[in-house]
Amino acid sequence: MTFPVLENASKSARHTTFYLSCGKPDATPLIFVHGWPELSYSWRHQLPVFAGLGFRAIAPDMRGYGRSGIYGRHEDYALEHITADMIELLDALGAEKAIWVGHDWGSPVVWSIAQQHPDRCHGVANLCVPYIPHGFTPENIVPLADRGIYPEDKFSAAQWDYQYFYRENFAAACAAFEANISNTVRLLFRAGSPDGKGKPAITATVRTNGGWFGPGVKAAPDFPRDPAVLSEEDAHRYVAALERNGFFGPDSWYMNGPANTAYAERAKANWRLNMPVLFLHGEYDYVCETVESRLAGPMRAHCANLTETIVKSGHWMAQEKPLDVNAALAKWLGAQFPQLWPGA
Repeated sequence: MTFPVLENASKSARHTTFYLSCGKPDATPLIFVHGWPELSYSWRHQLPVFAGLGFRAIAPDMRGYGRSGIYGRHEDYALEHITADMIELLDALGAEKAIWVGHDWGSPVVWSIAQQHPDRCHGVANLCVPYIPHGFTPENIVPLADRGIYPEDKFSAAQWDYQYFYRENFAAACAAFEANISNTVRLLFRAGSPDGKGKPAITATVRTNGGWFGPGVKAAPDFPRDPAVLSEEDAHRYVAALERNGFFGPDSWYMNGPANTAYAERAKANWRLNMPVLFLHGEYDYVCETVESRLAGPMRAHCANLTETIVKSGHWMAQEKPLDVNAALAKWLGAQFPQLWPGA
């Protein structure tokens, strides 16, 4: 049975969340949470598949993106507010619990939901960005860097240098992305390659270069679209949304380190996650490098029921390798949630 992908909105006095839905309204919600600088549309390869398997597949536009609420202050993009958005969405769906799936910045959102609202989770799955119980901030992840690749005297912040660039040069970061958004999208959304293994990621030199695109370069260069990740229609959707809203909201997610750390600290009693957890490593994701480095260590130490799978992809895993991602998710769902599997 095939299901249409429907457009919906959850509205409260504090926030509006636009979302895509696919599947029977009374089925168990499987909520897909995108990251930077994406959209609900990023889960286009997952929604109909998991609806067909009997779940209610949901993908929201996150705060600052697409047709969801847009705000004008950095502090409006702290994880505490974003987590509240997701709980309001779950309430609007009429469900007590969901299975949550995150990627990129969507992963810290899902980890936060697991910490702050474990009673609203059947389980959680995340792509690329592992669990950092005390908060996904540069201060907490730089100490886990692979200093064989990033010698401290040359790369003090390792591959996380770009996150400090937002703090120190926020307006310049936004301006460079917005100078040619079509080029920015085509440059960012690229497949992974084994050629980069063991080499510094480009994100390690953003401050040294004075920007993302190299010394003195104020806009993304003209790169061909990578068809392994995006079709022309896919690229158009991202470009249209980012041209409409700009990068202030997406980039502001990086500006709340202290607030996000304090938020995690308040849930310290729940740092150990007891629900089923799935983590998908991107073998060719050299920013969130979790296969060889110690970055996944805190997750392994704080998850009681952890399943790990390596996917031979870069960072944009759900779009680059959808069959692998869908297979890993379906296998985990079947193993961990037989009572929720339709028809069981």
